[in-house]
Amino acid sequence: MPANLSPEYFAAEKQYRTAGAPDQKLAALQEMLRAIPKHKGTEKMQADIKRRISRLRKESQRKGGPRKTSGIHVKKSGEGQVVLLGPPNSGKSELLARLTNAAPKIADYPFTTRLPQPGMMAYENIQIQLVDLPPLAEGYIESWLPQVIRIADAALLVLSARNDDILSYYESTLGLLEQCKVKLYSGGEEPEGLPVGAEPLPAILVATKLDLPDAQDNLEIFKEFYGTEFDVVPVSIEDPGSIDSLRRRIFDLLTLLRVYTKTPGKKPDREHPFVMHRGDTLSDLAHAIHNDLAERLRTAKVWGSGKFDGQLVNKDYELHDEDVVEIQAG
Repeated sequence: MPANLSPEYFAAEKQYRTAGAPDQKLAALQEMLRAIPKHKGTEKMQADIKRRISRLRKESQRKGGPRKTSGIHVKKSGEGQVVLLGPPNSGKSELLARLTNAAPKIADYPFTTRLPQPGMMAYENIQIQLVDLPPLAEGYIESWLPQVIRIADAALLVLSARNDDILSYYESTLGLLEQCKVKLYSGGEEPEGLPVGAEPLPAILVATKLDLPDAQDNLEIFKEFYGTEFDVVPVSIEDPGSIDSLRRRIFDLLTLLRVYTKTPGKKPDREHPFVMHRGDTLSDLAHAIHNDLAERLRTAKVWGSGKFDGQLVNKDYELHDEDVVEIQAG
């Protein structure tokens, strides 16, 4: 079905491309969403615009974060910030230590983590920030915690599969997050009909301690009740394969793309990619490189994404992970 975009939409899109300040970009995106025809042919475009609006809002909140969190905040680093959420003794700190360069305090007693514990996770050639937060438990939510969660880019909901009460812990954790005005959802398009003031946060559910007795049985019971609400990723810190799989799932959760640029006759630099987001186009890449280049952009050659080597594409071409791009500017 053709999109049949209106002149009002194209005018708003041009404003977005030329806007410099984040608030100007946000206003242009909101106008694009208002002006776009609402039918099946534009569903993907609508979802992309909503993702961009959400991203700009989070960036704006993050800049104002330190003034709203009683002095406790976590400065963003890397290509995305992912918070680890869960009840006491869920295995969050062990997971942080296994995935990153951090050395959090790990003990058998609850509430070992009292302050944010950041660490950097390597995924191939990029870095992603993980932040372990104090456990969520009734009566023990720190005053600064909701704002730190709300400005993150995504979350891991961590539950111990060894715990026979995994169902009740899941329900109570989601309830506490609702009190924090946070609504987790399973990636993709943001949920509609959120309560006033609620912040949507993409998440995956990580079931830990799969190497311990009864954990597999508890996990199967959990999946019967809630397996359709979130992607469930089972892990064991004793199994490197499950940890590597989780790294990839975190990368996908953040909707990240790595794009390599090259000049004619030379090889691309695969160690320092431009990091974009799913739904971004060749035009967005040109803006990320330099605004002047975006103005002069005409076409590009692309390698990867199932395309034949050196295929010529226009500025509306949608980027894919590990594309190699040779921009041709006028």
